Amino acid sequence: MDFATSLYLLAKILIVPPASLLLIAAVGIVLLRRWPAGARVILVLAWLLMYALCTPVVSSWLQVAAGSDQPVDTAELKSAQAIVILGGGLRLEAPEYGGDTLNRLTLERIRYGARLARDTKLPVLVTGGRAPYATRTEAEVMRDVLQQEFGVPVRWVENAARDTRENARNSSAILLPLETRRVALVMHGFDVRRAVAEFRAAGFEVIAAPTVLPRPSLRSVADVLPQATALQGSYYAVYELAGFLVRDLR
Repeated sequence: MDFATSLYLLAKILIVPPASLLLIAAVGIVLLRRWPAGARVILVLAWLLMYALCTPVVSSWLQVAAGSDQPVDTAELKSAQAIVILGGGLRLEAPEYGGDTLNRLTLERIRYGARLARDTKLPVLVTGGRAPYATRTEAEVMRDVLQQEFGVPVRWVENAARDTRENARNSSAILLPLETRRVALVMHGFDVRRAVAEFRAAGFEVIAAPTVLPRPSLRSVADVLPQATALQGSYYAVYELAGFLVRDLR
């Protein structure tokens, strides 16, 4: 793994929660003796932010802000020319599978993409490059799972992309010369905005087809109590919002 990739992975970990909030709390602890009043404010702020991000209602709201809570428009889907499924990562060295396999995010996308492909009979493109320490590319594993486990053929495999921008650019290099411009894009609800923006910038007409849609609501007291799954959702949402900011700066 090269230095730039290592730096990117480190920044990704430190910028989003929970690491970023732990760093803020660490600053508060360091400042307790020299600036006790300000340090207490920092510590309380870090605690409140951590609590909020761990609640389902805040996590869902952040995911809507970063993406969408709207399912695919079935009428619009009829005009698509192809289905593009974005990779979401691998689970490395899974002993029960004898090597690398899909992680939860990618498997959720593959499952939904397979359903759309069966319903529409549209050709499928999978996109995702090789993660650090992986033995295979995401796209290759996605293709094999789609074909061998879901019985859905994959027409195109884009296996060089390292991020969403390259997913879009590399997919356009495959599909646009074939006059395949209008695509149903499969991703998660939390990354709709950025993924759609990147694919539109690459020349596509995009029909958003997200899976695992957030549902911000207060149905019970559990929605305001801290939960590990909610923190994970907040992590994805904050990462996407930061990615959108970086895209705008570019």
